[in-house]
Amino acid sequence: MVLIREMVLRDYEAVIELWQQTESLSLRDSDSKASIGAYLARNPGLSFVAHVADNLVGAVLVGTDGRRGYLQHLAVSAESRGQNIGYQLVQKSIAALAEIGIAKTHLFVYQDNLDAQGFYENLGWFPRDEVRMFSYNSSSNENV
Repeated sequence: MVLIREMVLRDYEAVIELWQQTESLSLRDSDSKASIGAYLARNPGLSFVAHVADNLVGAVLVGTDGRRGYLQHLAVSAESRGQNIGYQLVQKSIAALAEIGIAKTHLFVYQDNLDAQGFYENLGWFPRDEVRMFSYNSSSNENV
């Protein structure tokens, strides 16, 4: 039985371990415990973890700018895939965003991560090829 609950900072060590083991998931210095704690505090009730027994098997980091939702770092352990855990985490996130009036959500997937693209397309997400992402880094740290 899968239990899905809100992510809290005490989940950080298990979540970061899961993220580190997940292929095609990019981690940066901004994924530090302090940064994730601040993110969770700014976006309460939007990020979730999945447990089977006492084992953390899935996680998703979700936030909003007040207008749009942003789904980030969805991961399910390799041995727990194919059990609809990723689907449940996405649905829980979308429902939590809808509760606060956020109807549209974005996510980023590496162009070569065809498995993730297929997963999201099967859930009704669609690619936005008409836009291009730009980034700006005001820090001297290139890994933020």
